[in-house]
Amino acid sequence: MRLAVLGLGFMGSTHLKALSGVRGAELVAVYSQDEKKLAGDLRSVHGNLGGGGEKVDLRGITQHRQLEDVLADRDVEAIDVCLPTDLHEVVAVEALRAGKHVLVEKPMALDAYGVDRMLTAASRYKRTLMTAHVLRFVPAYVALRQVTENNRLGLLRYAMFRRRCASPGWSGWLQDAARSGGGVFDLLIHDADMCLHLFGKPDAVSATGFCDLPSGIDCIDAQLFYPHGGVVSIAGGWHHPGKYPFSMEYTVTLEGGTVDYSSTGRTATLYTPDGAATELDGGARDGYAAEIEYFVDCCNAQRAPELCPPRESADAVKLMLLLLEARNRSGRKMLCRM
Repeated sequence: MRLAVLGLGFMGSTHLKALSGVRGAELVAVYSQDEKKLAGDLRSVHGNLGGGGEKVDLRGITQHRQLEDVLADRDVEAIDVCLPTDLHEVVAVEALRAGKHVLVEKPMALDAYGVDRMLTAASRYKRTLMTAHVLRFVPAYVALRQVTENNRLGLLRYAMFRRRCASPGWSGWLQDAARSGGGVFDLLIHDADMCLHLFGKPDAVSATGFCDLPSGIDCIDAQLFYPHGGVVSIAGGWHHPGKYPFSMEYTVTLEGGTVDYSSTGRTATLYTPDGAATELDGGARDGYAAEIEYFVDCCNAQRAPELCPPRESADAVKLMLLLLEARNRSGRKMLCRM
C-alpha cells in the first residue's frame, strides 16, 4: 500500500517513524507547507510523549506543498491525515472522493456533522476509512480488552480512566479550541473511545471540571452510567504548561477481578478474588506501527476495520461533546442519545 503522510508535526513525525516497521506499507509522499520539514529536518518537532524531533531521509519521497496535489497524485493509494483537527473532515472527504483510502488521526473530526459526513463519503466511494485511535493497539490496553472480552470476568462494576499532561507548547493550533476542540476533547477522547470499545454506549453521563485555555488549564471529571449499574469515571486533561508530566492509567473492576495499569510504573495486572495477582501480556508491539499496519491490511483485503470501526470513532466524538456539555451544566446528569 503506497501512503502519503499529510502533516509533519508531532503526530506526522510519529507516524513517519512507525512506518519503518509496518509490513506492506510504502511511504511515497509527504505534505507540509514547512520547507525545513519537507527537507527532512524535524528537529523542531516536540510532543507530550517525550523526546525531540530528528532528521529523516526523505530523498525519493514526493514532497507536496498543496493538498490538491496530494489528492491528484496517482501514485498515492492511501493518505494518513496528521493535520489539525479542523481539517480532518474536509481533507478526508475529498480524499475518499478522489479514490484514496484514509487513515485519520484522532479526534475523527470536531463535530457530529463532520464525522457523519466522513462516514457517508466512505460508504459512497467504497474506500476504507479508519481513525487512528492508537490506544486500541497499545499493549496495556490490548491486555485489558483481552481479559474483558466476552464477559470473561462478568459485569462491569466500576472503572476509572485518567490521562493528564501539560498544556501543549509545541503546537499553537492545539490551544485554539476552534481548531482542536480544546484540551479535554483532544486528549480524553482516547479514553472515551476505549470505554465505547469495551463497554458500549452509556445510558447517561455527568461531569464537572474547569476550563481556562489562556492559562493552559482544561480538566474534567466525568461519569458514564451503564444500564447494568456499572459506572466509569474519565478524568484528567491539560494542566499548567511546562514540566508537568504526561501520564495515563486505568482501574477496571468487574465481578471477577480488577485490572490495574499506570504508565508511571504499574504494568497491567489482574487481581482476582482469591488474592492472586497476574501480570497481563498484551504484546510488545509499538501501538502506532500496529495501528497503521492494521489499516494497511484492511485496505489490501478490502475488509472493514472491525477492530477500530469508523462508526465507533464517530460515536467517540459525539460522546466527548456530550461530556463537555455536561461539564457546562456542573454535574447535572444527562441522557446519552447518540
